[in-house]
Amino acid sequence: MSSRQQILRFEPGTSHVDTRRVPRLNVATAIGALVVVFGAVWLAFQLVTNPGFEWDVVGEYMLNPHILNGAWITILLTALTMVFGTILGIILAVMRLSGNAVLVVTSSAFVWFFRSTPALVQLIFWYNLASLFPIFGLGVPFGGPKFLELDTNMLITSFTAALLGLGLNEAAYMAEIVRGGILSVDPGQKEAAMALGMKPRRTLLRIILPQAMRAIIPPTGNQVIGMLKYTSLASVVALGELLSAAQDIYNRTYQIIPLLIVASIWYLIMTTVLSAIQSKIEQHYSRGDRQVQTSAITESIRTVATRVRGQRAAAATSRRGREGAR
Repeated sequence: MSSRQQILRFEPGTSHVDTRRVPRLNVATAIGALVVVFGAVWLAFQLVTNPGFEWDVVGEYMLNPHILNGAWITILLTALTMVFGTILGIILAVMRLSGNAVLVVTSSAFVWFFRSTPALVQLIFWYNLASLFPIFGLGVPFGGPKFLELDTNMLITSFTAALLGLGLNEAAYMAEIVRGGILSVDPGQKEAAMALGMKPRRTLLRIILPQAMRAIIPPTGNQVIGMLKYTSLASVVALGELLSAAQDIYNRTYQIIPLLIVASIWYLIMTTVLSAIQSKIEQHYSRGDRQVQTSAITESIRTVATRVRGQRAAAATSRRGREGAR
């Protein structure tokens, strides 16, 4: 049954019929609203009255230098990981669409492998790379002379391991996002650019990618927000990001819940800012799409109007011809 009831009423002295729809009370909606309100009231009551939250401790550590440093490392790791993953993802997407069998197989294998293994496993693997290769060297392979040798433990730090583990994993997902965005562009755009003599690289950078951005931006924004939270995985390799900073403090003070709340509040703040930025970027890139859609609709209306005027003119001419014949 419809949740709205249509009312037909004639207004006195006019021929107008009032067809406004009046909302009808829906029992399921009312019950759902009551459950939500009850849950919100209960949660607010617990937040205010439960002493286990220790809000005074939360306020004490919100601007703690160790926490702020952890938040900064989280932001830095998120930014570098997304830059690394996005650039590599674009390269992999272009390789996948190149038509070259070697490049297609290489890109497909990379995406398959890094999407099929957990990011945490990859991160721990890179952190323990020295177990496989204690010395990282550059030189002639298969026992030849080495031009440069470095201790792998010095080369692969906690930050480097986190960047490689999260960045390579992110590149696999970004490759599919970029590939989907490129495929969403009308193939005629590429054909027209090639017909004008544009080189493939210029066609990709100037024609294809700008149009694909409307399809790439929303999922990429979600990936950035997800990566901000995935950086907490770096706590297993002793990187001093936000969660690790909170853990360092509550391991000394045993105030686990308040410090987890502090970390959660900072994650909420950073996620909210990123969501606002994502919304602005989406509006910027969708502006042109709305203009194109509006132009197409306007052109369709003009075409129909011209056709109707032509039909009316033809009918009038025919009518005048018949009247003249009489």
